Amino acid sequence: MPAWRAPVERLLMRPWGRVLVAVPLALIVLICLADLLAPSSVQLGSLLVIAPALTAAFTGPRLTALVGALAVGALEVIDGTRAGLTTANHMAQLLALVALSALMVGVSYVRERRAHQLLRTRSVSETAQRVLLRPPRPRIGPLRVAWLYLAAEDEAQIGGDLFATARGPGLSTRVVIGDVRGSGITSMGEASVVLGAFREGAHRHASLPGLATALEDSVCRETEEVSDTRPDPGEHFVTALLLDIPDHDPKVSMVSCGHPPPLLVHDRRVSVLDPTTRTPPLGLCVPAAPHRTDTYAFETGDIILLYTDGVIEARSPAGDFYPLAERLGALTATTPDTLLRDIHRDLLRHIGGEPTDDTALLAIQRLPD
Repeated sequence: MPAWRAPVERLLMRPWGRVLVAVPLALIVLICLADLLAPSSVQLGSLLVIAPALTAAFTGPRLTALVGALAVGALEVIDGTRAGLTTANHMAQLLALVALSALMVGVSYVRERRAHQLLRTRSVSETAQRVLLRPPRPRIGPLRVAWLYLAAEDEAQIGGDLFATARGPGLSTRVVIGDVRGSGITSMGEASVVLGAFREGAHRHASLPGLATALEDSVCRETEEVSDTRPDPGEHFVTALLLDIPDHDPKVSMVSCGHPPPLLVHDRRVSVLDPTTRTPPLGLCVPAAPHRTDTYAFETGDIILLYTDGVIEARSPAGDFYPLAERLGALTATTPDTLLRDIHRDLLRHIGGEPTDDTALLAIQRLPD
């Protein structure tokens, strides 16, 4: 099937699409009838340009050219009936209609080509998301997992926020969530470094501090290879949060590298899991205090919500930040999937539009063994 036919055929397969196509054709007929029935002093042929202009707004160049040709034919019928094919007025109207129809065909061609480019870009970003981000499975051991990713950059579905899960050494699940400085596709390189190091080290390092140190080493070593650090040296870093969740022990261990603290939902009560020791983000490559592990209770039915700062820094039209912990306490969802759906709707209502920063959320619920 020729590429140009696909949008037209998809349009004609829909009832409202057939109505749209019929509108410019009906306009040509109505303008012809109105002009023929009007007094000779009234000439409506110039209005025929509305038909190709309207067609170019919703379909491709071929159909626009067809409607333009029909409009030119209708003008010939009108002036032929009035015996005015050789008049200067007819020639001026004819040339204007042909020129404007050709212009509408060009506009439709550019718009359709742009649509194809956006479609290819979206396809590439979806492939990159599957290859790089590899979202976690809905069920990992005794954990139920759901995720939400909103990229700030137009036509992209991935940016500088990242998350991943992996099985640790022993019966446990390792989790990472992070936020690369910056947003959009340009920050994917640094995100790939963190994700690659996490997937390689999650099952190799017995402790979370050891895993955090390995991530720091990888980011410091490889950042210059995947991004241009010369314009702003020292400004490339990644905030990260590492979790270790044992299968048969109702607890969760955490190491924070400058990332916003997670929220724990227990019996519909929300608590903030603030770390006792805050270490700098990954990639600053400066001497810092050793990574320390914090441990919290994580019982059956509890939900841990991990998020990036794109959530809590989302502003309303009045400039108010999104109060995630407060809104979370007002939601009644009892599963990770429904919880993220409710947060998504509430967040968009708060913003009044689409987010301006990359946004990622990861909800994890402990199920019975």
